[in-house]
Amino acid sequence: MNGQEKPTSPRSWLDTPEEELAQALRALGQPAYRLKQVQHWVYRQGVLDFAQMSDLPQELRAALAERFVVAPLRVVRTLASADGWTTKYLLELPGGVSPGRKRPLPPATVETVLMRYDPTDSQRGRWTACLSSQAGCAVGCPFCATGQVGFFRQLTAGEIVGQLLVLNAALRARGERVTNVVLMGQGEPLLNVAAVWQAIERIHDPAGLAIGARHITISTVGIVPAIEELAERQTPVRLAVSLHAPNDELRTQLVPINRRYPLAQLLAACQRFSARTGRRVTFEYALIAGVNDSVALARELVRRIAPIPCHVNLIPVNPTPGSHFQRPAPDQVRAFQAVLHTARIPTTVRVERGIDIFAGCGQLRAEEVSTRQAVAAGR
Repeated sequence: MNGQEKPTSPRSWLDTPEEELAQALRALGQPAYRLKQVQHWVYRQGVLDFAQMSDLPQELRAALAERFVVAPLRVVRTLASADGWTTKYLLELPGGVSPGRKRPLPPATVETVLMRYDPTDSQRGRWTACLSSQAGCAVGCPFCATGQVGFFRQLTAGEIVGQLLVLNAALRARGERVTNVVLMGQGEPLLNVAAVWQAIERIHDPAGLAIGARHITISTVGIVPAIEELAERQTPVRLAVSLHAPNDELRTQLVPINRRYPLAQLLAACQRFSARTGRRVTFEYALIAGVNDSVALARELVRRIAPIPCHVNLIPVNPTPGSHFQRPAPDQVRAFQAVLHTARIPTTVRVERGIDIFAGCGQLRAEEVSTRQAVAAGR
């Protein structure tokens, strides 16, 4: 095998452009088909250790392990729900040098969630991965645990895809893999749109993870220019918008970025997205007791969204430590939903997963950060 100068530390395989991976393999004296072999192991087999790629020469496996790490995400902690349907992962990103970046990335922690849906229902065999796009979040929605912690840094495309590969590796022993992806974890995906879209292309690519566009959803608080851009993309992914209020005054309190992109602009962009892609928009509406859950607000919501092909997902809010926001009573949820049903707007109440394991966005990371701060302070 031809020699090649070894880097001082292994690079991320997932964040290295394919042409550079091909060049590295050529420098090791390998034929062109080796890259496809490795990518098949990584993306289709869910193997994250070069040593386990059994159809590669042993010498090549060792050489690759010296130069690259497939998915540099370390599982810090996992929590499984009592019902067995949800597992939450706290992952550590080591940081370091990333191709195309002038400065090294600092280490960070992020969350990802694996959710299984009842195999007896219409979503037979569905495994959904909820991925993070940022470490923390700068949007600052007051009812969100991630927003309370604040923004730390953007994730790279490889770090986003790497979360999914960690989940596939966990499912591999069962002969299963992730079937649906939602970018609905920590962070605002459309404030990291370049990396998010690179990740989506790899997730959708038949030579990558081969997940269909209708099984991929981007969730946003409403970054209007990025929604417009999304509508023009070749891959027609689904769009979910965190609405949470039917008027600017209340929405600005709950989603501060509404000051920049008020409801009229946001809903117009959603209508254009639906017209261009032929897909309906999902409006996420976190119901908060005594804040946005009244029947009057439900009627106002109907007036605002009725012209848009849409589906409304009602989410009784997850209480978080230090927050005064509470879940509405079940009767209040049903009354709100009834208004939407009467207006013939498709509406569901989200099937709740993992409430007992901090499955709401940012809750496990916030708890981990709080614990580390307490230890550092000697408490």
